[in-house]
Amino acid sequence: MDRVDRRGFLKVAGIAGLGALAACSTTGTPVPPPPSTSSVSSGPPDWAALRSRMSGQLVLAGEDGFAYQGFNPVWDAQKPAAIAKVTSAADVQACVSAVRGRVALAARSGGHSYAGYSSPSGGLQVDVRGLADVEVLPGDQVRVGSGAALSAVSKALLASGRCLPTGTCPSVGVAGLTLGGGIGVLSRKYGLTCDHLVSAQVVTADGQLRTASAAEEPDLFWALRGGGGGNFGIVTEFVFATLPAPDVTVFSLSYPAGAATDALGAWQTWIAQAPPELWSNVVVRGGAQPSAKIGGCFVGGVGALASLLNSLPAPESRFIQPQTYAEAVQYFAGGPIARESAVASSRVARDPLSSPEKAVDLLAGQSDETYLIFDGLRGAVADVAPDATAFPHRTALANVQIYLKTPPEAADDARTKLAAIRDGLGALTGDTGYVNYIDPQMPRWAEAYYGGNLPRLHTAAAKYDPDRVFGFAQSVTPDQ
Repeated sequence: MDRVDRRGFLKVAGIAGLGALAACSTTGTPVPPPPSTSSVSSGPPDWAALRSRMSGQLVLAGEDGFAYQGFNPVWDAQKPAAIAKVTSAADVQACVSAVRGRVALAARSGGHSYAGYSSPSGGLQVDVRGLADVEVLPGDQVRVGSGAALSAVSKALLASGRCLPTGTCPSVGVAGLTLGGGIGVLSRKYGLTCDHLVSAQVVTADGQLRTASAAEEPDLFWALRGGGGGNFGIVTEFVFATLPAPDVTVFSLSYPAGAATDALGAWQTWIAQAPPELWSNVVVRGGAQPSAKIGGCFVGGVGALASLLNSLPAPESRFIQPQTYAEAVQYFAGGPIARESAVASSRVARDPLSSPEKAVDLLAGQSDETYLIFDGLRGAVADVAPDATAFPHRTALANVQIYLKTPPEAADDARTKLAAIRDGLGALTGDTGYVNYIDPQMPRWAEAYYGGNLPRLHTAAAKYDPDRVFGFAQSVTPDQ
């Protein structure tokens, strides 16, 4: 989205070939809803009637112009029956009204879903990329269409000297990133992307277009800030509060094979004590003897950052450079974006790991395209109470992305390896995870992603989607 995305960090840290999936649109492949006496219908959709109601384009499988392509080729075989290329909120309303209860229904923004959930097999994909306008408003706010990519948001804001804390991958959609929380290089200083959400326009399961904010539909507004993409409705527009774009200093430290345990152990103690102006991650890379990179972003000058970095073990190489925020956006984005085949998961470390060596050992002997990516949290993220929004991991030390690059034909074998690493790491962190790195095989996934906020999310689902119109294999269900 999601991710947030570590693709840029891995590239600038010198780990080539990893176009990591980002915090992303995690909309889902629905499962059949339960029987109901509500307005949910059965039988095949009337595609001709839907097409006549849309200002955008409806394309059925087999027709000219039908082309599904998400970011991850692993999911290329998972195709919808139709794609609605919407151009208005009214188009989204027409889609929901036409197919609810009849076929699977999911939104597609950036297309980076780790589980391919934005392409519902045999269902309707609501492609919101036609809703991509970005309007900088007077004062400190910006109006963003739900189909906008992070690159477009950054470009528009930087032209006005503003910024929004987001992830780094340019092609990730703002929708999935925000709805799952939104971790990025400014998180420890300014908080998550969802912490800057002022309001959202949402088409809910009954086909209504609602405004969700602190004053209107507050339960929905709460759930949208960390409750995961694909749940509760389809967002058509966001309004965010923005910040003056800061000057920053970026850095990257390289540690050789065999030094990963020392780097990770020192980093987790260091980041726990660092000022909120410093955001950092550590990337552990597989191999006979895993290696590591520590990188990050400091809202401040070279001198102050260099003093902080001196507390870490001496690296094999070190890069430090002051940049404008516009330059930093390009730095973390890296080079051209290419599709990449991979499987991924996550854990969330509430505190420093009791045994960083055990975490590193999980990658010993693995492919050198296997990664553990520890992203620092706390700081401003922890200034918000864990139950103030749906994002539960407010006081955690770090989010850990587990990423295995694999060709599509080897995905099943890669998932077996992924599960062993995920569960081994889970023995150190507990049953935790980040919903923007959604994993179809995650054990106890609902508790892992939502923690103590799960009961309230069940209640929100019961209120806004009682018939599971937007249901999918890992959707938030109504309270039962």
